Amino acid sequence: MNHADFVRANAAPGAPPLVPEITLYLASEVTPLWHATEASLERDQLPPPYWAFAWPGGQALARYLLDNRDTARGKRVLDLGAGCGLAAIAAAMAGAARVVAAEIDPFAVAAIRLNAEMNGIAIDIESRNRLGDTAPIDANLILIGDMCYERPLADRLLQWLKVQRTEIILADPGRAYLPKSGLTLLAEYQVPTSLDLEDRTMRETRVYRLA
Repeated sequence: MNHADFVRANAAPGAPPLVPEITLYLASEVTPLWHATEASLERDQLPPPYWAFAWPGGQALARYLLDNRDTARGKRVLDLGAGCGLAAIAAAMAGAARVVAAEIDPFAVAAIRLNAEMNGIAIDIESRNRLGDTAPIDANLILIGDMCYERPLADRLLQWLKVQRTEIILADPGRAYLPKSGLTLLAEYQVPTSLDLEDRTMRETRVYRLA
């Protein structure tokens, strides 16, 4: 079974609660999907299947882009750690000139491609690890949705972002390693969540501009 077939077999089309305009392949429970992913790859202790869920940061970021279309309109957009591609799809819907969804998980790459096709959206997808790349990026807007949940990842992310000379929009539901400074609040959303993923059924999620 290839990655696209796996996505179709283990997730079903649905709309995130905060962004009903967009349809995604979503899973209802994380544990069975996690086990199915490990069985498919014959590997233990894989990271969670982030691609199969519309996480609060991604939902808030997509909602902000659709409600404030000038943020992305006409711009070259990079959605870093794109997951299911929700923010990338929203940026394209908002009129971005070009959208690149960057994601290293091959299942996520397949999900992004399927999700973009399902919404009639054209985006580019790349699977190399941008955080190890010191070359200038061809984008004038970077999107970051819910990536500050682990210290090593957050530290690498913030170091990489510091050298980028472009606009950065970041959405976060109060993760532990969100930076404490350099943030300008743009919007706040109450995002419905699942107890299968979070410790509550609603997360207050903020969208920031990162200096």
